[in-house]
Amino acid sequence: MITSTANQQVRHLIQLNRKRKARDEQGVFVAEGTKMFLEAPADRIVKAYFSESFFEKHGKEYVSEGLDFEVLKDSVFQAASDTQTPQGVLCIVRQRQSSLEELLKAERPLLLLLENLQDPGNLGTILRTAEGAGVTGVILGKGTVDLYNPKTIRSTMGSVYRVPTLYAEDLCQTAEWLRGRGVRTFAAHLKGKACYDQEDYRGGTAFFIGNEGNGLTEELSSRADTLIRIPMEGRLESLNAGVAASLLMYEAYRQRRDKSLYNL
Repeated sequence: MITSTANQQVRHLIQLNRKRKARDEQGVFVAEGTKMFLEAPADRIVKAYFSESFFEKHGKEYVSEGLDFEVLKDSVFQAASDTQTPQGVLCIVRQRQSSLEELLKAERPLLLLLENLQDPGNLGTILRTAEGAGVTGVILGKGTVDLYNPKTIRSTMGSVYRVPTLYAEDLCQTAEWLRGRGVRTFAAHLKGKACYDQEDYRGGTAFFIGNEGNGLTEELSSRADTLIRIPMEGRLESLNAGVAASLLMYEAYRQRRDKSLYNL
């Protein structure tokens, strides 16, 4: 059992939680909590860590054959944790980035392009909603918050393991690449003339979602086939980026589920 915060493994966990550079260099991230541990693909778990009290109560339920793990004194686990009230289990998981070709393998791809999102919770919620709406891939611009930020990971509620993602060097080039392969692109924009529920998303579709405060850059929005808007009452100018993305994703999901829209 590890009993000191000076232990090299504990210091390593703290570094992975705090520094994106360390996560990216090692190609891993920290997933904390029982749900995140249980849903992590076994072949991607590098090592698991349990608090002493958690292990005494639940160790036999959580330790499977071949799992590399350590037990930490409760106070040491608290120091290594990124949460105020840790559940007693966390693990180091290998990152996985898909390719653009993989994202287009679906018969009717449904994609999100996220530009300069800054809120970890927003990104996590978007990824969680994306899984529910059947999104086949999420493409993040370089200016978007780290997908593997601990707050983002917790907000995904496990969807980070299942929704294909990638960071694009240039979202504008990516948008052009998608259009060249028959994917229609739509930018959520205040200047959109068409309401979001008046367009057809049954074929290959990609939605552009911009920064929480400033929206999409002109450079990226100009690459979209169509600018769409979400109608609003009152004096609101825009919705939260996560809410806007959710509305678009679920409208596409509704259209794809509604057989009355098809010539069957």
